[in-house]
Amino acid sequence: MIINETLDLIKLHHNNLFESATIEKVVVGFFFTGVKLSNGYCGLVKTEIDPAIARSNYREKDLNSFSPGNITGKRLVDLFNYKGSSIPVETIKLAALNAISAEITDRSNHTIIEDKDPIELIDLSNKKTICIVGAFQSYIKKIAPTSNKLMVLELNKEALADDQKKYYVPSNQAAKAFSQSDIIFITASALANNTIDDLLNIIPTQKQIVVVGPSGSILPDVLFNKNVDIIGTTKILNAEKMFEVISEAGAGYHLFAKACAKKICIVNEHKKTNS
Repeated sequence: MIINETLDLIKLHHNNLFESATIEKVVVGFFFTGVKLSNGYCGLVKTEIDPAIARSNYREKDLNSFSPGNITGKRLVDLFNYKGSSIPVETIKLAALNAISAEITDRSNHTIIEDKDPIELIDLSNKKTICIVGAFQSYIKKIAPTSNKLMVLELNKEALADDQKKYYVPSNQAAKAFSQSDIIFITASALANNTIDDLLNIIPTQKQIVVVGPSGSILPDVLFNKNVDIIGTTKILNAEKMFEVISEAGAGYHLFAKACAKKICIVNEHKKTNS
């Protein structure tokens, strides 16, 4: 899995940062879970918790070493060594992985374009076939008025407005939709719900792939090795304001409106050079 490969890469090349980091703060909000590490860097991930499973976990009264009230101050290495099945902890792990990745990416030679959304780096003037994985409303509204052919791959057709349902493609037709597309946008929440590996495995290599969303702050190397062209994510500018916003059920646009985060694009220059 991409998450496991990324963790292995961090341990291999940046183990000193990984071993020394501790968890300074955690907030599990309605839309996002945020983690701040002792290095000062923060990570965000979409909160993915199945209420039925969560209720089952709490009925068991799990009071383990990483249950609520026992996470702050723990070592990052201990968090990832924890083998319990708590869903909130799995979400916190990914947010923490994004936080340690943010420091490493900052120090790297990756091409990072600040204050840009990935769609601003895509040429929409020539007619192309574009597939969006998930009912990503802001992108649907930007692409639909253009001359491009739009497909929206979605589990639930009702996630689309009535005037958008003409773009709907059932999720079981993903391979066919990808084969017909020039550009494929995948929401970074696919990292949080563990579907991104399956998606990338069925996308032909010559396609332009963009992963977008705050959950995509993971170290980009593994995603780039799997043919992703651009990762559009967020950089946290004000940790305390970010925690305040997500604790009040803030979504991505609230983070930007409160100036506690900004958009960044990480570009796969190797694929760009060889395409």
